[in-house]
Amino acid sequence: MSSTWPTVRRVRLLISILCLMMGMTMFVTAPATTAQSYQKAVWIPVDNTIERGLESFLRRAFTDAEKMQADLVILHINTPGGEVGAAENIGQLIRQSPMHTVAYIDNQAFSAGTYIALNANEIVMTPGSTIGAATPIDMAGNAADIKFISGWSEQMKAAAKLNNRNPDVARAMVEIENEFPGLKPKGTVLSLDAHRAKELGYADQVVTGKDQLLAHLGVNADSLETIEPTGGEKVARWVTSPVVMSLLLVVGLVGIVVELFAPGFGVAGTISLVSFGLYFFGHYLAGFANWLHIGLFVIGILLMILEIFLPGGIVGAIGFISIVTGLVMAAYDTKQGLASLGVAALITAIVTFLLIKRYGIKGLFSKFILGDAQRNEEGYVAPRDQRELLGKTGITLTPLRPAGVVKVEGNRVDAVSVGGFIAAGTTVAVVQVEGTRVVVAEQEQKE
Repeated sequence: MSSTWPTVRRVRLLISILCLMMGMTMFVTAPATTAQSYQKAVWIPVDNTIERGLESFLRRAFTDAEKMQADLVILHINTPGGEVGAAENIGQLIRQSPMHTVAYIDNQAFSAGTYIALNANEIVMTPGSTIGAATPIDMAGNAADIKFISGWSEQMKAAAKLNNRNPDVARAMVEIENEFPGLKPKGTVLSLDAHRAKELGYADQVVTGKDQLLAHLGVNADSLETIEPTGGEKVARWVTSPVVMSLLLVVGLVGIVVELFAPGFGVAGTISLVSFGLYFFGHYLAGFANWLHIGLFVIGILLMILEIFLPGGIVGAIGFISIVTGLVMAAYDTKQGLASLGVAALITAIVTFLLIKRYGIKGLFSKFILGDAQRNEEGYVAPRDQRELLGKTGITLTPLRPAGVVKVEGNRVDAVSVGGFIAAGTTVAVVQVEGTRVVVAEQEQKE
């Protein structure tokens, strides 16, 4: 018994040392063994204001990435925020993507940008970058109503829970009137720098820059593909911004009104056409407008022009409805389209009032109504009614070749022959009178 005990102790000690060595080996090699290996990575910029044009670009970019058989998408996010509706759709696009998505923030991801980042599988930030401040605001720059804020807060919470992040942090980024102990006092919203975000689990990694990000992900910089927006998509992003969309409608409608006050087709009409052209071009490229909407607008314009020649109001009313329908249907959202058109119509009405006050109502209709009266004292003499000459006879004072002068009941009358040449001194009869045109024929002589 005593002889075997030291042997048992030595075996136990050896086993303990082996286990310790295996544990240390696993600890040292854990990052390398657990890091996922990506076959194809793409880089997609998500910058400037979040709007529907960006949504359209990202849908195309994700489709292209899948066609490339990419398994990693890096979203380079740098945005002050933007439209909530566009952010919601982009978030859904990211959630439903089969590719691993990384949100890389090296400057700012505020408001709608925060929501987009939370939908990604991973968030990586650089020192000095920030995330948060996600309280929605209205067009006037004020915080949205409590009902809207409550709904948006719930969506932020849901996005945070996707990757097991603390939902109270997401709420603190949205809710101004609530206090969150340890996060923020009442009356403020939460924003996080990179290191604080890492502490709270809102950044999975903090890197010094793009090179370290790629090293962290195990991606070779030479194999990284970048998907950029096309020139048309850049125009679409600009045009579909709610502010620019409303501005284009204002310029288009005001241009039509100004053109009615100005003689001839000039600068105002050209600017109006360019504005409406940009409106439809941008929305068409973004995938919101189609040829039906453009056709409705063009038909409406033609009907409004036709109303000038067919007064009565019915054609003009149909044309107006067609124009409004085309503009609103081309917008990415019916409510937004109506709101933008309403703002444009209000401003146009104000401009019309000012122009009428300055130039009078005659300026508006000067293109469609004859402005000069025809008065005898100003040298205008209406043509004499010569229908009483029909059937009467006369004598040609000059040869008719076929036009000439005849004498009927002592009066000289300009006439044309019904046929060919008629010599002077020939007896003729008036066979037709059309306004000032008198037609004569040679009268047959009775034997």
